[in-house]
Amino acid sequence: MYTKRFRTIGDRIIGDNARVFVIAEIGINHNGSVDIAKRMIDGAVKAGCDAVKFQKRTPENCVPKDQWNIERDTPWGRMTYIEYRHKVEFTREQFKEIVESCKRKNILWFSSCWDEESVDFIESFNPLLYKLASASVTDEDLLLKYKSLNKPLIMSTGMSTLEEIDNAVKILGTENLLIAHSTSSYPCKNEELNLRMILTLKEKYPDVPIGYSGHEVGLAPTWAAVSLGASFVERHITLDRAMWGTDQAASVEIVGMERLVSNIRDIEAALGDGVKKVYESELNNIRRLRKTRTDIQIGK
Repeated sequence: MYTKRFRTIGDRIIGDNARVFVIAEIGINHNGSVDIAKRMIDGAVKAGCDAVKFQKRTPENCVPKDQWNIERDTPWGRMTYIEYRHKVEFTREQFKEIVESCKRKNILWFSSCWDEESVDFIESFNPLLYKLASASVTDEDLLLKYKSLNKPLIMSTGMSTLEEIDNAVKILGTENLLIAHSTSSYPCKNEELNLRMILTLKEKYPDVPIGYSGHEVGLAPTWAAVSLGASFVERHITLDRAMWGTDQAASVEIVGMERLVSNIRDIEAALGDGVKKVYESELNNIRRLRKTRTDIQIGK
């Protein structure tokens, strides 16, 4: 059966039989620093990632009012939670600087927006792709806002039931959709990763590219996700896992990201196409080891 399990993002293709699309999620690991964000962009480029992803929120829309004035310790001292949320959001000028840095480095960028106002903010920079965070799968107003853009959208599925995922798919449609299997705990225990859900989602949505957004500590599960057929993978990137921030412990440092990408490319080469063939490199062993020889077409 023919399926259209691919999406074109600029000059890149994400889908079956295409190179795995690797996303380095910067998220809010920059802690409000443009300099740190740029260093992580540089690290993602050095590692061979295809894209970097940010997050965008309008704090007054995303933080429940009963939490606004709760005080907490932050890198900037003790402040209210709403003040902290503003500290980690870039201004328009700051984000423009980050977008220009991505363009200079020739790496694709996009963002997950947590409210409609944030979508408008990011859309003013004309990204090629968006991400729907797991927490927003049930936010029907936000789903409709994304649908109105008519742009490719990765939907993450952590903390969601199959019924909630299916309802979101019905609202969004499948034409521009990509789905990422995910478990929303930071860091996530291996026994809760449930990587076989990648296969379940591929069967349930045959026309949608299926990927993996990981929050585990190690790298092996992400490699396993590629082996199970993930068309794209996303991991948080950081300069140092000991940095302040809720996502740092589940993130990958630059050296680890280099190893992650390098081994993904090795896995892609090793998986092949599933068609049995005899390779030229095997001919000598055929001559030396086989008692009975037959005519063999090499590599076909």
